[in-house]
Amino acid sequence: MAGVSLQCGDCGALLKSVEEAQEHAELTSHSNFSESTEPVLNLVCTTCSKPCRSKTESDLHTKRTGHTGFVDKTAEAAKPISLEVPKGGSESQEGGTSDQNEEMVVPEVDKTLLEELESMGFSTARATRALHFSGNASLEAAVTWIENHENTPDIDEMPLVSAVSKTKATKPSLTPEETNAILKELREKARKKKEEEEKRTEREREKERIRIGKELLEAKRIEEDNERKRLLALRKAEKEEERRAREKIRQKLEEDKAERRRKLGLPPEEPSTAKPSTVVEEKKSFLPIRPATKTEQMRECLRSLKQNHKDDDARVKRAFQTLLTYVGNVARNPDEEKFRKIRLSNAAFQERVGALKGGIEFLEICGFEKIDGGEVLFLPRDKVEIPVLNSAGSELDSAIKNPFFGVL
Repeated sequence: MAGVSLQCGDCGALLKSVEEAQEHAELTSHSNFSESTEPVLNLVCTTCSKPCRSKTESDLHTKRTGHTGFVDKTAEAAKPISLEVPKGGSESQEGGTSDQNEEMVVPEVDKTLLEELESMGFSTARATRALHFSGNASLEAAVTWIENHENTPDIDEMPLVSAVSKTKATKPSLTPEETNAILKELREKARKKKEEEEKRTEREREKERIRIGKELLEAKRIEEDNERKRLLALRKAEKEEERRAREKIRQKLEEDKAERRRKLGLPPEEPSTAKPSTVVEEKKSFLPIRPATKTEQMRECLRSLKQNHKDDDARVKRAFQTLLTYVGNVARNPDEEKFRKIRLSNAAFQERVGALKGGIEFLEICGFEKIDGGEVLFLPRDKVEIPVLNSAGSELDSAIKNPFFGVL
């Protein structure tokens, strides 16, 4: 039986003619073809007369358009295949050495599909290359080709073919319903991909915020622990000094008592009845005394403010919140003079901070200075210390959130 098609031995595709086989070889670089008695499938849509050359293509057409009626015209279209090589091909083979001088041109592709790919954001070169190497099959085939060759180095270079061997790609044009269905599907995929990227980015940001928060809490815990140890060492040294002072006084009293007994002619006390005196050697304390840091000064200032107004917790909390706003504004906008200048005569400032003992002192610790005869608090730009302001914000935040702050 004579063959009715040519089958590609590399991918198994069935082709109706030698011309199609040559075109397939040019697009895919496949060169292994053999004659086959299996006809090329030809399913024609009864609604729009679109031919489909495979069951997969007909299923895709149904999915996009909703058309379900197809007529199998495979037998009508099946004809014995001619294995005669087209003249153009033989001439190009006879030309031999003239191939090197052939003009290279951009292959022709489906203009409608090219415009649709460009409207989706693909460059002209990438869209042309995708349509050329996917055989101008469909918009989805071109997009799939781009996804599969995303990392190809020359993906954004315009493809070139010989002007002599150039073949015009022919394909059934897409119906408006198919085009809209493809665009809708691709947009939905792009939307879902964007949502996934945003969710992943948000998860990463949340992890980073949690990590930074844990580090800040740990640093604060270590700082408070060191502060407690320093205070304990100071109290221990003070108790030792008091003990030595008491011992000196006791020895002095014993000596005075013995002197009075001697003057009165009384015998000295028996060693058994006398209380043993222990000579305490004075030892110099080598505990280093360092000046209080600004953070310690801020904390002590806030404690004093809380103690001075312990009967009005709401007012103290409002003062802390106002101070936090002042230092936060300067830390975030150090170049804005309006945030570094506070008029003391302002009624709101006086009510919230100025009238409370310790409020203005806290701002002065942060770097604010009185100018204009003491009417204005001003923080010069060259004296803005962001770490100091951040420490102030941290201390205020702790004081606001800790209900026992300043109580112990």
